Amino acid sequence: MEKVIFAEDRCKGCEMCTAACPKGIIVMAKHLNSMGFHPAAVNEQERCISCGNCYRMCPDQVITVRKEEKR
Repeated sequence: MEKVIFAEDRCKGCEMCTAACPKGIIVMAKHLNSMGFHPAAVNEQERCISCGNCYRMCPDQVITVRKEEKR
């Protein structure tokens, strides 16, 4: 399950989320989105701790953070 999801077409590539991630797993994608920016992406979803720092830092609200349900 993906813990962090980016609305790539709305990302302006400001990189604020990359600085906010305590695990350092958010990177800028090599491809361009529809606006011509390199969108943010998570390269190791399994290392994500769902802290929400990236979500809080994003000025354009393009990030959704999901926490795993405990069974």
